[in-house]
Amino acid sequence: MKAFPILRLLYPVVVCFCLCLSLCAAENTERPNLVLIIADDMNWDDCGAYGHPAIRTPHIDQLANEGLRFEHAYLTTNSCSPSRSSILTGKYPHNTGAEQLHWPLPPESKTMAAELKQSGYYTAAAGKWHLGDAVRDHFDRIYEASTAGFVLPSGKDGEPPKMIAAQPSGCEDWERAIDDRPRDKPFFLWLAALDPHREYSVGALDPPHHHDDVIVPPHLPDTRDVREDLRLYYDEIGRLDTYVGKVMKKLDEQNVAKNTVILFISDNGRPFPRDKTTLYDGGIRTPWIVRWPDEIRGGVTTKSLVSAIDIAPTFLELANVSKDRKDAMQLEGNSFAPVLRDPMTESRQYAFAEDHWHDYEDHARCVVDQHFKLIRNDYVDLPPTPSADAGRGLSWQAMLRLHNEGKLTKEQQTCFVSPRPQWELYDLMRDPGELSNRIDDPAYQSVRKRLTQALATWSEETSDYLPSQRTPDEFDRVTGEPDHSVRVRPRPSKKEMFGTNGKY
Repeated sequence: MKAFPILRLLYPVVVCFCLCLSLCAAENTERPNLVLIIADDMNWDDCGAYGHPAIRTPHIDQLANEGLRFEHAYLTTNSCSPSRSSILTGKYPHNTGAEQLHWPLPPESKTMAAELKQSGYYTAAAGKWHLGDAVRDHFDRIYEASTAGFVLPSGKDGEPPKMIAAQPSGCEDWERAIDDRPRDKPFFLWLAALDPHREYSVGALDPPHHHDDVIVPPHLPDTRDVREDLRLYYDEIGRLDTYVGKVMKKLDEQNVAKNTVILFISDNGRPFPRDKTTLYDGGIRTPWIVRWPDEIRGGVTTKSLVSAIDIAPTFLELANVSKDRKDAMQLEGNSFAPVLRDPMTESRQYAFAEDHWHDYEDHARCVVDQHFKLIRNDYVDLPPTPSADAGRGLSWQAMLRLHNEGKLTKEQQTCFVSPRPQWELYDLMRDPGELSNRIDDPAYQSVRKRLTQALATWSEETSDYLPSQRTPDEFDRVTGEPDHSVRVRPRPSKKEMFGTNGKY
């Protein structure tokens, strides 16, 4: 009986303790917020986190220090809008109905944004859109950056056309998108930059990078113009990095950072000759950093191979979207959520990527693992001409002059070669620049056979095909001048051009 008053005194404490345990358990089972940050035309290793010694990216580096960095991450294509469409739908480009540059996603498209919205997430997109009008309502709100940053205007009064956006970075509304979200829902934010997409101009970063900071890859000539071109590209990466820092700070201020998954990637590689629009690593390999403080130990790297086709199934799994809903999307990737729990886990054996029309016609496929890459070129008669924006840049103009003077090395002449090899095989460990084609090397024939079979199996499983007709170029391959008899804006959809969103 004497203990009874003591129990009465302890009762509120016990109840409070149990309530705290209950709340903690609820917090631990709360669905995570999802933030996808997409750089525009940034090479996979052009930041400090991936070893570049001079490009100033303290906030991207911080993401890596606090999260998980993937060493072998690949996109499904080498071109802006097709890459984004593939990420959003979880389908390979040839199955999205939007595999060519500027083709909008068809109205019947199923997206991870729509599924997350249906499951109770607030969904918003800020920055570069480039996906067409049909899927806008898959997001609760869209803050679209000026299209002038990535759709070349025709030019007025004889002036040369330039892509200069009203929002130069494309990141100006990222913080606003976080501030405007409702506080009673988990959120999915699609934050898409225009940096470091061309055109380049002085003043993107203060203080700017210097010519001495520049590392010129062997497939580009080391001239003053090329260094200046790369320096301006570095500055836009630095500007992008400042906005990554602002997003991290805003999430901290709102006390939601710990249960927020941030995935940082690029949509394709560096916008320079033999990079963007190719299937070399400079076109399809991407930085890939995941920070999730509640679940991921920071400063860790993984050798697990991952593909952009895996983002949708992973985000839907983390959001506890039902299996039936995921099955209805007919996703073509694998969730890499197990790698977040155990970085030693192997997510997939191979990654696959596609090359389609981007200003100029082309068609190619590749398969890659952590060691080797096999490329199949389907239009061998066409040279791998750089994208039109890269063609107007200082680097390509310098290369044209040096080519005419016979001063380019063999590695620097790739974009001029026609016909080109149908097959290319590279040992990425010994030859990271992909400069030595091993396709006929006897020592690599077992690798060639294995990767050829893997590509054939993938082609059959995903119903890949070679188009029955080619798409005209929109620019002259030599002068880079737009062909206004072909070039129309807005660009007609695939269905408007070929009468179908499927095989044509």
